[in-house]
Amino acid sequence: MTTARANGIEIAYETFGTPEGRPLLLIMGLAAQMILWDDDFCAALAARGHRVIRFDNRDVGLSTKCDWAGMPDAAAAMQAALLGQRVDAPYTLRDMAADAVGLLGVLGIAAAHVVGASMGGMIAQAMAIAHPARVLSLTSIMSSTGDRSLPPARPEAAAVLLLPVVTGRAANVERAVHVFRTIGSPGFPFDEARVRELAARSYDRCFHPAGVARQLVAILASGSRRQALAAVTVPTLVIHGRDDPLVPVEAGLDTAEAVPGAELLVIDGMGHDLPRAVWPLIVDRISALTAHA
Repeated sequence: MTTARANGIEIAYETFGTPEGRPLLLIMGLAAQMILWDDDFCAALAARGHRVIRFDNRDVGLSTKCDWAGMPDAAAAMQAALLGQRVDAPYTLRDMAADAVGLLGVLGIAAAHVVGASMGGMIAQAMAIAHPARVLSLTSIMSSTGDRSLPPARPEAAAVLLLPVVTGRAANVERAVHVFRTIGSPGFPFDEARVRELAARSYDRCFHPAGVARQLVAILASGSRRQALAAVTVPTLVIHGRDDPLVPVEAGLDTAEAVPGAELLVIDGMGHDLPRAVWPLIVDRISALTAHA
């Protein structure tokens, strides 16, 4: 793991593959550290000719924490967003997109293929909108345009975003198991051992609830990208689980409709996670997109 100074913060990152490979930037979602892009998944992409870069977004993992902003009231921000009211935030998804662009600059990469999952998909969309020259292709996984007319998360899935903070390693591992049982893929076996291992590693790397709350408020404050996505011209792939309880499949359909010429892959049985059984299909589709682009 290495750190880079970019966009005024320190960003922790790792790479897989050779420097000559097609640059592929992976952006993770809310509260998720870069290790949720599994080592084997990254290695599979590297084996298909990519130089894979994964990194910790600001406020999670080993990247800079924006503690100067304090702990936001995430519940109040969610209520305001539901009512169509303005949400104030210390930073937005565009700022997080600028972090990613800054990291590419430090690595000497003029433009990259960009893949984002959940909030990471929103950041990837923001990159394609605000920094089109830096994006060679866009893959948006289990994400959304942010349009407030889209169906909301199922109540049980929305509730896990506002679970009380718990202390201690064991309690946080159990919390992660509950979260992923709730939002995960009903059509695939639940890999509890993997969830526990990743949750323990994440806790050991960094436990920082205030940063997660700030990321959530950044999503709520960023509004809809739907209109702006109409100007995106790079080859685009949208991947979504048909059974996603947190970001319903309608959000994926909306994203694919918003970006001209976007490909759409809807995976039966997939929820709001990336079960190992779908990795070969996702790696194939991303690799086909980047090779074509």
